[in-house]
Amino acid sequence: MTYRNQGIYSVIADPHRRQIIDMLARGDKSAGEIAQQFEISRPAIVKHLRVLEEHGLVEIQQVGRERKHHLTPTPLREVHDWLNRYETFWKGRLQSLKHIVESKSSDREE
Repeated sequence: MTYRNQGIYSVIADPHRRQIIDMLARGDKSAGEIAQQFEISRPAIVKHLRVLEEHGLVEIQQVGRERKHHLTPTPLREVHDWLNRYETFWKGRLQSLKHIVESKSSDREE
């Protein structure tokens, strides 16, 4: 597998940016609305928004006098596709756990 946008992994590695992505997934917001949800400075939030914009995760739309930030999740598709390859691994583990729990439960009932 080739990684078209290796930078996306470093972008989502930051917990503040992941929180911003989560917020924008629920609707468009101004930088001020986003900054109110954090204990870090507004300039720091603006820097995080700029990184998200540079990597194609955020678009800015002018709405009257406000600039609203809008999530464009398409760059996350590569991350989703990569993680999806491991879904069978986790399903197998969960199935094994289910069988262990069920067998211990039936042992107690006897």
